[in-house]
Amino acid sequence: MLTRKQYELLRFIDQRLKEAGVPPSFDEMKDALDLRSKSGIHRLITALEERGFIRRLPNRARAIEVIKLPELNTAAPASGRRGFTPSVIEGTLGKGRSAPTPVASDDDGGRTISVPVMGRIAAGTPIEALQTRSHSISVPQDMLGNGEHYALEVRGDSMQDAGILDGDMALIQKSDSADTGDIVVALIDDEEATLKRFRRRGASIALEPANAAYEVRILPPNRVRIQGKLTGLYRRY
Repeated sequence: MLTRKQYELLRFIDQRLKEAGVPPSFDEMKDALDLRSKSGIHRLITALEERGFIRRLPNRARAIEVIKLPELNTAAPASGRRGFTPSVIEGTLGKGRSAPTPVASDDDGGRTISVPVMGRIAAGTPIEALQTRSHSISVPQDMLGNGEHYALEVRGDSMQDAGILDGDMALIQKSDSADTGDIVVALIDDEEATLKRFRRRGASIALEPANAAYEVRILPPNRVRIQGKLTGLYRRY
């Protein structure tokens, strides 16, 4: 699956190739997606290449080949992915901002599981640690996998380039460890909880945002405790 911006860029490149026979320039891509800098386009291009949708041809300027287009309402295969691409469950409460497209469709006949909502999590400046259970949401069982899960309401925009938006409900698999590249709930100094991409940098831990407006936080391991790993998103409309 792709985020909305990744999908829009892929369709724009494919359309330009069909119309003109050459891919658009980075400036044209930036203008088409209404982004402020070409660095955002570079990140989107890299993500599309890593997911196997495009191929950049060596030794040729602006040489991009579209390998495939995503099928609407079809989940991307989990195997062979690098990093996290959110699976989004769409709610039905009115209309809101547009969702990443395409998204996975739910099987209405599938079994659902009640997942407790444990407060809010910052995808920006860290806020207070996890709160007590407030209510529960129903989630398809096949979206969660094994282990114990909980949900947190996302606040902030520092993970927006990973398709995680302010107001989303993050579905978290409880875990006290993580692999490099996982998006995790990290508890800092036992008092601040934040949602970031986890990486090891030598003897330190890096908590990386997915928004160029925010800085990476580099911390010693004794200041960071992993509380769980992101497995999906629930989005209300």
